[in-house]
Amino acid sequence: MGPLPRTLELFYDVLSPYSWLGFEVLCRYKNIWNINLQLRPSLIAGIMKDSGNQPPALLPRKAQYLINDIRLLGQHVQVPMQFPKDFFSVILEKGSLSAMRFLTAVNMEHPEMLEKVSRELWMRVWSRDEDITEPQSILAAAEKAGMSTEQAQGLLEKIVTPKVKNKLKENTEAACKYGAFGLPVTVAHLDGQTHMLFGSDRMELLAHLLGEKWMGPVPPAINPKL
Repeated sequence: MGPLPRTLELFYDVLSPYSWLGFEVLCRYKNIWNINLQLRPSLIAGIMKDSGNQPPALLPRKAQYLINDIRLLGQHVQVPMQFPKDFFSVILEKGSLSAMRFLTAVNMEHPEMLEKVSRELWMRVWSRDEDITEPQSILAAAEKAGMSTEQAQGLLEKIVTPKVKNKLKENTEAACKYGAFGLPVTVAHLDGQTHMLFGSDRMELLAHLLGEKWMGPVPPAINPKL
């Protein structure tokens, strides 16, 4: 028997393009690095509010930088990213509350589907510039990920329940307690110590902490087909 997998928690929100980048890289490395990757749907708006942070797009120079940064990073990480045309409406007005509650419900009842459904929601908002707030949009993402209509509809009906709402709140508060001020946040539990890493660009440092080899965002054994 080999060594037991080390536990990593990834706190993310599908409204965050950088969360998508970190998510894909960790999904590619989870078997290579022998890690137990625990996906934690969280609400970036709650983390921003709790920490006193603001979306970078509110600063015009940062907003301009983001457009090019995301385009280049998408190419580098091999994730098909496109900036939404009405970025401010998507980020600041519509948000992701229903989508993240849905992912929370997925994680509670069908955790084996969480990775695929999360990816499909990112594909909608950050690749095809499609809605993720309306019930039909969320159902379409779930069905594209492989859920039956009945299964997806049943989960969608549960996003208004206290159980689901409280679980998303708990995940968001847990990220805050680790020191989060934005997303994604990766929390590594190693040898009795906890390490919180912010952003999608700390994977080389994560490899160092794990004592593993960093082979770039697309390791040789992986052929991403997104």
